[in-house]
Order: sequence, then structure tokens, then C-alpha cells
Amino acid sequence: MTPPLLGRRALLTGGAGLLLAGCDKVVQIPAARRILFAGEDINRGLHRALADRAALAPEFSPDQMSPIFRANGTRDPGTPAYKALAANRFADWRLHVGGLVARPLALGLADLRAMPNRAQITRHECVEGWSAIGKWTGPMLGGVLKAAGLRDAARYVVFTCADLYGGKPYYESIDLLDAFHPQTILAWAMNDRPLDIAHGAPVRLRVERQLGYKHAKYLMRIDAVASLAGFGGGAGGTWEDYGYDWYAGI
Repeated sequence: MTPPLLGRRALLTGGAGLLLAGCDKVVQIPAARRILFAGEDINRGLHRALADRAALAPEFSPDQMSPIFRANGTRDPGTPAYKALAANRFADWRLHVGGLVARPLALGLADLRAMPNRAQITRHECVEGWSAIGKWTGPMLGGVLKAAGLRDAARYVVFTCADLYGGKPYYESIDLLDAFHPQTILAWAMNDRPLDIAHGAPVRLRVERQLGYKHAKYLMRIDAVASLAGFGGGAGGTWEDYGYDWYAGI
């Protein structure tokens, strides 16, 4: 199910809330979409200027974890390729790290688990209007990028996933500031157990200072790039190509 368009909630509230009722139809009109989201770069710049870039998202104690943690987005990619990986408990799965790197990588689950891992209990804020607190474990994305040898021309990191939308792989992206944030991890475990399919097995992104749709599930590939223009519709992510904010900071 397509979640409601809330990425521009700050722009659409405070005098313009009536636009929300028809925003799903509005963003399907290219001219309207350009006007509606014209402030994205300004919004992102202001957020960066006012916020401490190294600030951590709040972390919680184990007794504060939610008894139920809903799955966001796709619950199961359902493709033949993904079914084959899942049937073998992801033993043949590899996360390919490429693009503007000196040493392309192909990492299995054992490789990720052998790296220095971070565990964090954080709140997931979904654009659908719910939140939940859970524990996530995995290596920091920054450590993986350092192992691959990030090249100077790299500006963004693009994540390609196993699930499909409109017949094409789901994708997301973040910039290097968020990629090297200490709470940005490649999570292979949730609540001290390996990820299940509904929550993004075998590995999902956790970028804790952004909304839930940025936390790409079912990761298959990571590419360091100089520009987002060559991916999808060029807006930086599958939902972003349909009008969502690219920088979904919280």
C-alpha cells in the first residue's frame, strides 16, 4: 500500500493544510510537483545549518522496546531470485559494494558479522504515522565504505534492493554526511535475532536521523556515486521519484 504523502508536512501545514486532502493526486502532475517540492534544497540546507551534523538520535533502554514492531514498506520481495536466497537462509547472498571505490567488495553475512558491529535501540518513525522502538545490530556503513576505499569524487551512496516497484528494483540514497554518521549501520539483526523477511532480511539500512522510508530493506548493492542523476527518476529514491522528500531528516 502506498503510504500517505507526509514528506512535505512542514510546508503543507500552517495555513495550507487543505492541500493535504488532494496531495496524492497533485504530485502526479509534473508542474504541480515542481512547485510543491521546490523548497527541498532550501529545506535540507536549513536543516543542516540548524542541526548538529554529528548529533545522535535518541537511544533507549531494553525495557523501552516496543512489544510489537510493525514492518514498513514491502513485507516480502517475492521474486524468484529472492525466494531462492531465502530458501538457503541467505548463505549465497552477497552485498556488492562498488561505484567510486578503489576496492569493490562482495560481502556475505559472515563478513558483516565479523566486522566491528554496533548495537543501538532507537525509535523508527514511519511516514505512515506510527513509530516503534527496536534494537538493531550491524557494522557501521562508514566502516564498510572505508574498507572499499571511497574515491574523492564520491558524494552520495545509493542502495539497490531486492524488492521491485513498477518492475524495477527499489532504491534509496543518502549523502556522505549521513553515510558516515555513527548510527548509520547495515543491520543484520533486530531485537537480538537475525532479521526476518518482513523487516528486511538479510540486511537493511538504518539511518536513524531520517524517516523510515529512507531505511532501505533487502539490500543487494551499494554504490558510491558523484551524482544521483543516473538512478531511477533522478530524485534519489523510489518514493522520492514520486514526490517524497529526499532529505527526510527528523
